Amino acid sequence: MGLINYILSLGASVMMPIIFLIVGIILGMGLGKSLKSGLSVGVGFVGLSTLTQLLADNLGPAVNNMVKIYGLHLHTLDIGWPAASAVAFGTQVGAIIIPLGLIVNVIMLLTKTTKTLNIDLWNYWHFAFIGSIVSIATKSFWWGAFAAIIVFIITIIGADLSQKKVEAFYGEKLSGISLPQAFCVSFIPFAILSNWIIERIPGLNKIDFDAEKLQKRFGILGDPIFLGVIIGIILGALAKYNLAKTLQLGVILSAVMVLIPRITALFIEGLAPISKRSQELISKKFKGRSFNIGMTPALVIGHPTTLVVSLILVPTILFLSVIIPGNEFLPLASLSGLIYIFPLVLPYTHGNVFRTFITGLLALVLGVLSATSIAGIFTHAVRMVQANLIPAGTSSVASIDFAASPLTWLAYELTTKLAIIGPIILVLFTLGLMLYNRKKIIAEG
Repeated sequence: MGLINYILSLGASVMMPIIFLIVGIILGMGLGKSLKSGLSVGVGFVGLSTLTQLLADNLGPAVNNMVKIYGLHLHTLDIGWPAASAVAFGTQVGAIIIPLGLIVNVIMLLTKTTKTLNIDLWNYWHFAFIGSIVSIATKSFWWGAFAAIIVFIITIIGADLSQKKVEAFYGEKLSGISLPQAFCVSFIPFAILSNWIIERIPGLNKIDFDAEKLQKRFGILGDPIFLGVIIGIILGALAKYNLAKTLQLGVILSAVMVLIPRITALFIEGLAPISKRSQELISKKFKGRSFNIGMTPALVIGHPTTLVVSLILVPTILFLSVIIPGNEFLPLASLSGLIYIFPLVLPYTHGNVFRTFITGLLALVLGVLSATSIAGIFTHAVRMVQANLIPAGTSSVASIDFAASPLTWLAYELTTKLAIIGPIILVLFTLGLMLYNRKKIIAEG
């Protein structure tokens, strides 16, 4: 456990390059190419972390101002994903999640119930999180491991089923790559549902603006560099900033809009050789079978539609949180991470800004209710694992990532609240998904 915790404590920017270096050497890429691939991924994580922090540092004060100005106070405080990841890896389930996940993954590959090899080890913390809160709630390691495995299987099958759409939407750079991140996979049903509803509403089904069409329709105002400024000025005005601070926020958001897509290109540069080499070896060893390499969604979060919709959703969900019946959770610290809702939404909405916004809004409305629902166990878990993460005077905490995921809520509620019936439902649903996916894999050859 100590060794695993030490490796994880290095952070994604160090951990992932080491992993890709090892994987590259195993695949026969040689030390030089493997090292370059690993370092490209590491540099990408550093750049993304820097820009995300820049966004959080400048968005946070504006959001806090809005909270004070408009009286947006709720009972449960958002303390962000670091608290969730601390809970995730701070239990016995969290300590064994990486080897456990890899074993399950290999079994699924051998039984043809998946075609994804999930090497996005950093994001295994999502599986560790659900396993940890279930184990704490039930006082059982085994129920925690059960919940983690169920979420892992559902996630990896979701990555399989969405891979063709991911490749078609984002381009050949993601050929043979899937995105098995539990938070992202959670929102595929929302994209399918919102698309289905909008298609059947006259007028709304004609609204068709993706990032490219926005730029054509509105000229320079539709360009991400100008959209960032416009959104920043709107947020500054809502926060009642003075002119100088408003303009500064606009330029910073503009920088984020422009630089994140360029940073994500580094991930592609680092991951592409490994993906290509993996596909070559697999085609030789397993003739007639194709496999996907499970990678981080950081590869695609720089899409302009993702960035535009995420920033528009910030003030929207802030104000809606106060009036949603039954909600006690006000998203604050997690707002800079809204971009992770959309990597697997865009392939289903085809980058349509309006449909993506509706999907994100629906996801967040249910997300804050999910965070409210599990705030009790979240708070209890943080107190057990790392109590200093809870600010003084705060009695209830949660976060958007991964507590606002419907997959977390379902797995937690069914495992802990419905005795044997809930786990049986989860097992039957998961087995159904596995058999359905196996049938598709065999049909594809």
